[in-house]
Amino acid sequence: MKKIDMTQGRVSTLLLTLALPIIGSSLLQFTYQLVDMLWVGRLGSEAVASVGSSTFFIGLGYAIQSFVVIGTGISVAHAIGEKNKIKIKSYINAGTLINLIVGALYALFLTLSAKRLIGFLDLNHAGVSQGATHYLLISAPMLFFNFFNLLYARLLNAHGNNQEVLKINLIGILLNLTLDPILIYGCGQGVSGAAWASLIANGVMTLLFYSRFRPLFRFQPSIGFERKAAWDIVRLGFPMALQRILFTFVNIVLAKCIAIFGQEAIAAQKIGLQLESIVFMVIGGINGAIASFVGQNHGAKQNDRIRIGVNYALGLAVGYAAVASLLFILIPRPLTLLFIQEEHPIRMTCHYLQVIACSQLFSAIEMVLNGFFTGIKRPNIPALISIIFTCLRIPLALLLMKPFGVTGIWLSIAISSLLKGCMSYYLYRRIVRRRLLSGKDTTSDDQSDHRHDTDHSIDAKGICCE
Repeated sequence: MKKIDMTQGRVSTLLLTLALPIIGSSLLQFTYQLVDMLWVGRLGSEAVASVGSSTFFIGLGYAIQSFVVIGTGISVAHAIGEKNKIKIKSYINAGTLINLIVGALYALFLTLSAKRLIGFLDLNHAGVSQGATHYLLISAPMLFFNFFNLLYARLLNAHGNNQEVLKINLIGILLNLTLDPILIYGCGQGVSGAAWASLIANGVMTLLFYSRFRPLFRFQPSIGFERKAAWDIVRLGFPMALQRILFTFVNIVLAKCIAIFGQEAIAAQKIGLQLESIVFMVIGGINGAIASFVGQNHGAKQNDRIRIGVNYALGLAVGYAAVASLLFILIPRPLTLLFIQEEHPIRMTCHYLQVIACSQLFSAIEMVLNGFFTGIKRPNIPALISIIFTCLRIPLALLLMKPFGVTGIWLSIAISSLLKGCMSYYLYRRIVRRRLLSGKDTTSDDQSDHRHDTDHSIDAKGICCE
């Protein structure tokens, strides 16, 4: 299998080589989401609200499973940097088995609890609740397949082999786009048709990933399931997974607040989030590239390359986010009209985009630096930042709802994103970048890591003692 050595060569070229296929996959995914929402949007705001309500619990599944993807990805990237083939396979074995267990249990949970979960949101609309419940039930097995797709993609990214991920994503998305109108309208399935299309496409993608890269992904009995490898995955992935889980729970609480203002408000946030993915798809590509780049270079002790790479990635991300912010401020209505034609949801979506526009810059900074912290095996830092400021959204929303209505909820999201970006950059500049990458403490940190961690991860004292 083709593998890119990120410890050598021009930094900017390497990062673009890593990022562009991920961005391409994200662009394809966004195109799918755009067309999917266009088909669903033609059913009206009630259908959009049904899909939007169920996606909170689908997102919770991704949040829980992220500890497997993140932990396995970090561990494999470091083992590649160390050129240790046995450790690479040990981590893949452990990650695959854990992923299988988590996927099966969560799919079973959604199947048994879908109606109660949707009922918790207090949607106060029988049609929206019924559509959301059906969508969630069909999405349960879809998540099982997609959990493997996410893990397989992350493993290939760690090897620097992103082009194959792009190709398989393209096949899955084209299949999904073909099935959407057939199942939604041709078969009269409505919202459920969109869920069936996603289920079929993700199942096909899982088969393609596994058949194409069977030697890499298959469980190797001679190595087996090593408890130390499993612990490393859980230890490294849990902080970021906890962040995402809490983030999802906060969004569920906010959804209950949004539901007070009607199904149009739920639809407005759903459409707004789809448009925000214009930013996240590119920044997410840079995040994935910097995580793999930093992971390999940290494993090879190439600190100068890490610093150069992070600075370059930040410049790209902030520049792109600035352009997106201007579009949200200046032309929110034409963007919203891509999804829905009803006037009241259009006005609410436009207002949402204008309120959260400036926060895109700070979200970009946070996402890039998340990749950096992940790459140096310190995912606890961005996790703590996100947990604190994401949870702040709830009291902020309750406080601001009184004078500003639903706009107060949008403001709580924007303010927390701004604070997360500022704190991430502060810690990068004042602690990690200056102390760990300037050369002042590199030797002492490496010696401490050798005494305390056989994988040479950065000692927590090296981060927090300033």
